[in-house]
Amino acid sequence: MSFIGLFLQASLLVKFVMLLLLGMSVLSWAMIFNRRKILTTAQNDSTSFEDKFWSGSDLSRLYHESNARRDNLAGMEQIFYAGFKEFIRLQKQGRSQESLLDGTYRTMRVALSREVDRLETNLSMLATIGSISPYIGLFGTVWGIMNAFIALAEVKQATLSMVAPGIAEALIATALGLFAAIPAVIAYNRFSYQVERQENHLANFMDEFSTILNRQVAAGKA
Repeated sequence: MSFIGLFLQASLLVKFVMLLLLGMSVLSWAMIFNRRKILTTAQNDSTSFEDKFWSGSDLSRLYHESNARRDNLAGMEQIFYAGFKEFIRLQKQGRSQESLLDGTYRTMRVALSREVDRLETNLSMLATIGSISPYIGLFGTVWGIMNAFIALAEVKQATLSMVAPGIAEALIATALGLFAAIPAVIAYNRFSYQVERQENHLANFMDEFSTILNRQVAAGKA
């Protein structure tokens, strides 16, 4: 018997469970493709800006270039832009060196936190789908098998051909639960690792940029 045939023969509740799991699987794959695109773009943008930053370009010129695209900044360039903007603002106020560098670092820390939040969007949903899908599928299976045995109790002589379809349609719910959960769990673990690497990379850049500003302030060049 085909999958569609087993689905059509299932009880209303088991059908609902199957459709719910299919919907969760579709949602999971949509988020996987979306997160993969965002994380890959973030990695490429950071690499591109880092090459430009360490090429010896003047920081003021880099800042003006970023300012021209300030509505579309993300990742490392957004941290640089936010930090240098605050640095210029505090410098114009005549703040002390310590206050100047502390204020700049705090601003970059906020920008880093927002970037990590952006990269982690929907990861909690992937984790939820990965953790609850098997249980929803198991619930559908238990319900289906229970109905199958109730139906068997109403006949005097049970045969394998009477039992098998009911159990098969019930087990489909478990299979769908695993089908939705496995890719979600794999994607969540992989994306979480990538976000953690990005966060460490951005935090290292933030520290290096702070050191450069510190040197410039100490030398009176900024």
